[in-house]
Amino acid sequence: MGLCMNLFTLFFKVVTLPLQLMEALGVYAIYKRIFPILLCKITLNYNKVMHDKKKDLFSTLLEFKLERPLRILEIGCGCGANFQFYPPTCNVICTDPNPHFQKYLDTSMEENDHLTFDRFVVASGEDMGVVEDESVDVVVCTLVLCSVNNVQRTLQEVYRILRPGGALYFLEHVISDPSSWTYFFQHVLQPMWYYFGDGCELTRATWKDLETAGFSELKLRHIEAPVVFLIKPHIMGYVVK
Repeated sequence: MGLCMNLFTLFFKVVTLPLQLMEALGVYAIYKRIFPILLCKITLNYNKVMHDKKKDLFSTLLEFKLERPLRILEIGCGCGANFQFYPPTCNVICTDPNPHFQKYLDTSMEENDHLTFDRFVVASGEDMGVVEDESVDVVVCTLVLCSVNNVQRTLQEVYRILRPGGALYFLEHVISDPSSWTYFFQHVLQPMWYYFGDGCELTRATWKDLETAGFSELKLRHIEAPVVFLIKPHIMGYVVK
């Protein structure tokens, strides 16, 4: 199966040569204006089918609350898909590398008035230097570590901005078992998926990065999400600084 997978992957790499050229010339950047529209529509359906999983994931957030309101920083906040799952009175800082999410984020903030929103920062997960060291109780990262340029660098930034005893909550799609057809198609279709998903990677074993990131406690589950088969394998849980 390995040889067949490599041949099909090469085929799709060739098919995406025009997209690679567009990216090299800077033309692909136009897609970053369109991507928020697509993602917000996809998010509505994802939240519907993953509602119980997200509710379960975020049910323990208040365990990390100090005397003041819980301070949350969300990486790659997109359209604000997680806001409805946060407990009341939380203070939320939003970050995303794509500034074109701003208007969708504003709408989501208005709809979730049980929260207090600190600010929206245009920043990548690897470089959140404007956020102070040890300044938040919880970092949230859902369907984001698949598309950052450097997972380990992003986790280092998370570690820096979390207070001692704070936690990173995650929900991410990951690579499937090597014996599965999903694994085969994740590799074969990755060249095209990368451009459709604005840099999203189907073939990351993100749990390994979490295991080696230096956190003191890891609570992680592998699940099968009720979504398209390419991103069905998920991990969810949290790590504690």
